[in-house]
This record gives sequence, structure tokens and C-alpha cells, in this order.
Amino acid sequence: MREILITPECLDFIDNQNERVSTKFFQLIVVIEEIKIVHSNFIKKLINTEFYELRIKANNEIRVIIFSVDHSNFNECTKAICLNGFQKKSTKDYKKAIKQAEKLLDKYL
Repeated sequence: MREILITPECLDFIDNQNERVSTKFFQLIVVIEEIKIVHSNFIKKLINTEFYELRIKANNEIRVIIFSVDHSNFNECTKAICLNGFQKKSTKDYKKAIKQAEKLLDKYL
């Protein structure tokens, strides 16, 4: 249903996580590919940006993958590109990650 691209930067982030986080990431990628409407526990639109976040919860920690889609509405998109990731510690982490995602999006599009 959807084509999911994963940048080398995103894969590096996932490779540096423990096995549980890595497994959950790839399970969520399969869900995003095959299911049209994904629950908001996993995917949310980032306010005032063109990006979405994929949340991976493991061991009382949250990892966030920033991604972009080819449509203004996630439910209608046919392609998504996972750009980068970070471990969420505070809301301040988002600004840095979004700036990096913008640079990566320009690089890969």
C-alpha cells in the first residue's frame, strides 16, 4: 500500500539502539506499509512542520523517528521517507531533529 524509504542516517540511529527498539521499529514500518489508518499512539503530525513522528516506546523511553510523506494527509499518502531519529528527553529535542530532517529531506529529494 505505501512505499517506505529509510535514509542511512535513520538506519544508523536504529542500528545503535537495543534489539527491542530495532525490532519494534521494523514491525511499525510493516504496519505503516500495510495499514491505511494508523493509531495516533504510533504516528503524529508535528505541529507547524511538514513532518510526522513515529514513536517507539521501549523500557520507559521513547525514540522518535522523523519522517515525511508525499501527501498533506498521512492516511492518503503512498510514499514516506524516514529521515532521522532521536531519543526523546524533552520537547527541546524536536527543534534540533526537525532542522536535521529538513536538511536530509533536501538531500534525498
